[in-house]
Amino acid sequence: MCAAAGAVAVSLAALDGRTATFAVLGAVGAGGAAVAARRTAAAAVRSGGAVLAVAAAAGLVAATCALAGLSAPRWSLPLLAVPAAVAAAGPRTGRVRVPAEAAAAVVGAAAVLLPAGRPALWSAACALAGVVCAGAAVRPERRRLGWAAAVFGVAAAWLRLWESGVTAVEAYTLPVTAAALAVGFVRRRRDPLASSWTAYGPGLAATLLPSLAAAWGDEHWLRPLLLGAGALAVTLAGARRRLQAPLLLGGACLAAVAVHELAPYVVQVAGLLPRWVLPALAGLLLLAVGATYEKRLRDARRLREVLGRLR
Repeated sequence: MCAAAGAVAVSLAALDGRTATFAVLGAVGAGGAAVAARRTAAAAVRSGGAVLAVAAAAGLVAATCALAGLSAPRWSLPLLAVPAAVAAAGPRTGRVRVPAEAAAAVVGAAAVLLPAGRPALWSAACALAGVVCAGAAVRPERRRLGWAAAVFGVAAAWLRLWESGVTAVEAYTLPVTAAALAVGFVRRRRDPLASSWTAYGPGLAATLLPSLAAAWGDEHWLRPLLLGAGALAVTLAGARRRLQAPLLLGGACLAAVAVHELAPYVVQVAGLLPRWVLPALAGLLLLAVGATYEKRLRDARRLREVLGRLR
């Protein structure tokens, strides 16, 4: 640790000269890599050497970008070469793999955040970060990085759409829904007992709920029509396949769209009726419900049992 602190101090002191900066960063990186590769050293020392080597590599990339006159946001793509190299090394790094990958993850996070506020460059950085994560996820012990790759890919697409001025919410949500439904389909194929809520619920909600919110504030008829048709198709598919999530989500969305579209006409008709008609209808409804209470209760229990048998 003392050696690492001394190396960092020397590096900081040398930052005034370009040649000295590259020389010191190169020496620190080489020294850290040598310490990390030394099998007789303590685990903590080797881990510190690996972290120092990754940090020095990132420093070299940043210094090169600064020397080339690139603005800080444009450092992001070159900096992502550091986590890409660490991911490519993979198991060859041995026992220092975890600290090296942790340091590389910090470098990658900083690289992705550098172009914030510049959608085109930010989108490219997210896309490259997604490629790095996808490459690392090929190895069985790093499968979970596939989720990070998916998140970065979606973020890259959304940023590109935002820069292009796309405002339709479905352009952002439908690709996510398609990917999520594909993953859910594969999961259900592997495990037929898996709940439809975990397999299909998130994917369907990713499009139905934002589109429903947009439809309620949309004065045009096209979005409610398409959303209603899609919700009806989802509901019918859920009923046919005996899947609870599509049935309930699609049915609830279809009912909400119907209420939104029919509400103005109901209000108009109610305004034309005498004032005593609505209270009279409400009273008749209460009487009917009270008279058939036991039957309605049995129907509700049967409905709950039917829904409970759905996956």
